[in-house]
Parts: sequence; C-alpha cells; structure tokens
Amino acid sequence: MAAGIFMVLDDIATLLDDAAMMSKVAAKKTAGVLGDDLAVGAEKASGFAASRELPVLWAITKGSLLNKLMILPVAFLLSAYAPWLIVPILMLGGLYLAYEGAEKIFEYFVPHDTVHIENEVQDEGSLQLREKMKVRSAIRTDFILSIEIIIIALGTVVDKGIGVQIIVVSLIALLATVGVYGFVALLVRMDDVGFSLINMAKDENSMLSKVGKILVAALPKVIRILTVVGTLAMLLVAGGIYVHNIHQIHDTLHVIPILVTELLVGLVVGMIVLTVEKLFVKAKYLLSK
Repeated sequence: MAAGIFMVLDDIATLLDDAAMMSKVAAKKTAGVLGDDLAVGAEKASGFAASRELPVLWAITKGSLLNKLMILPVAFLLSAYAPWLIVPILMLGGLYLAYEGAEKIFEYFVPHDTVHIENEVQDEGSLQLREKMKVRSAIRTDFILSIEIIIIALGTVVDKGIGVQIIVVSLIALLATVGVYGFVALLVRMDDVGFSLINMAKDENSMLSKVGKILVAALPKVIRILTVVGTLAMLLVAGGIYVHNIHQIHDTLHVIPILVTELLVGLVVGMIVLTVEKLFVKAKYLLSK
C-alpha cells in the first residue's frame, strides 16, 4: 500500500514538473498576445470618472474570468474531438477585433457632433448606460483575445496528457486575467499615488513631490498612448490570425515586414466589415421609412 502511495505521489510530481516546464513555454508564446491584451484592456478601461475606475475594472475582470471559464472546457473538447473548428472560430473572432480597431480609426478621422454627448454626460442615467456599454464592449473584446491566448497555449501542450493541458492552459488563462487587469488597475490609479506623494512631501521641491507631480502629469499621456496602442493591438491580432492561417495572404505579402503585414491585413479586413456594417445600418434605416 505504501508503495502505491509513493507511486501516486511520484506521478503527481512528474505531472507538476511537466506542467511547470510547459507553462514557461506557453507563457513565452503567448507573451505577444498578453501584451496586446494589456494595451486593449487599458484602452477599454480608460475614460471613466476616478470614482468609477476600480468598480469598472472589477466588472471587466469578473467578465474576463467568466470568459475563461466558458472557453477552457470548449477548447479542450475542440482539441480532442474537432480540432478543425479552431481556425474558423479564430477567424470569426478576428473579424470582430478588426472591426473594433477600424471603427476607432474611423471615429477619429470622421468629424462627428460631440454636443449631444457632452449633454448626455451631465445626465446620471446616460452615464450609467455608457459605462455598461463600454464594460460589455471590453468583455466582448476580452472574449476574442482570450480565445486567441487559450488556443496558443493549448497548441504548446497539444501532444501532452489531458492533466498537463488543463494545468498549463488554466495557469495561462489565469495570468491573462489577474496579471493584465491587475496591472491596468495599478496604472489607472497612478495619479492617486502621485497625489499621495505630493501630500506626504514637506517641501514642494523635494524628491517625493517631484515624483508625485510626474505621476499625475504622466497618467493622461500614458492613457492616450495606450488608447492608440490598444487600437493597433486589435488590428495586429486580427491581421495575425489571417496572415498565419491563410497561406495565400502570407505568400503574397511575404516581402513586407510581418508587423506591417499584420497591421495592413487587420486594417483592410476591419474596413471591409465596417463598410458592410454601415451599409446594413443605412439600408435598415431606408427600409424603415
């Protein structure tokens, strides 16, 4: 009986050792998408009143965890019984990410009336509605990026046993949520840290005061930068899905640097989807008259 217990413990130790080693490999392969997830998460979580930043981030984090809980079992089942469905699902997700990125660029360059929005900001009900809509949008985008992260992580352990697959992919999924949104939470509270340092400083010219002022002044700039990076990240992830899964695109554009290719493909796909969406909305409006 003792020998049997030691054999079980040895199997568990071997499983955990394999899982630890493969987790490092999976983390390296998903690092790029995790970076994109961070940029997109920061972009989606910005633009709220200071008092609402952490509640909004918590709502997005809970939605992200729920996304992972839904995706993980489906990913394991697809890997076991229908691996041919994984790429089409990724490409459908790529359409949404490309559309999100293209829409951001379209809204930036196409003039639109902001007076109505400014009036809405003064209304508490409108504020709550816009907040809910942005949280839902963040959770939808997180869902697509979560699929990408989980599929990449699963691909690194596809030849391993189901035990290793579950441990490795689950760890990467948890990292993608806790790590990303934990960092975003620290980022959006950077100005509060700055104000605290300023209040702690006895002299305006002290190091604490200077650092605090730098943190307060830097936050809006960092958020603006991350907004741009987040938009580019969505296009890059979307473009990467198509470049790496449609060989004709890769072969045609192989002379162009891969980042430029992914960005270009993501933008083209996004503009096509955005155009179709605008035409559909216009046609629906004309038919309703």
